[in-house]
Amino acid sequence: MNKGELVDKVAEKANVTKKVADGVLSAAIESIMEAVSQGDKVTLVGFGSFEPRERKAREGRNPKTGEAMEIPATKVPAFSAGKLFKEMVAPEK
Repeated sequence: MNKGELVDKVAEKANVTKKVADGVLSAAIESIMEAVSQGDKVTLVGFGSFEPRERKAREGRNPKTGEAMEIPATKVPAFSAGKLFKEMVAPEK
């Protein structure tokens, strides 16, 4: 599912126009990205949480030459699925 299909689904479920659904979805995504980029954790109960994580410096290899190289430490965004989301994807038997 791409963003356009998600907007269609949200508009249908919320009984609003596609334009309104697109605006709300875009604002929500932008707000999550801003908060995580500023170091905050965003938790949506049942769905999951978004947070920045530190990735340590490590040694890597240049795929063309095989030469060892240092990959610097950095921050990366991370998502952890919530319990309800996990259960919907892989229901317990």
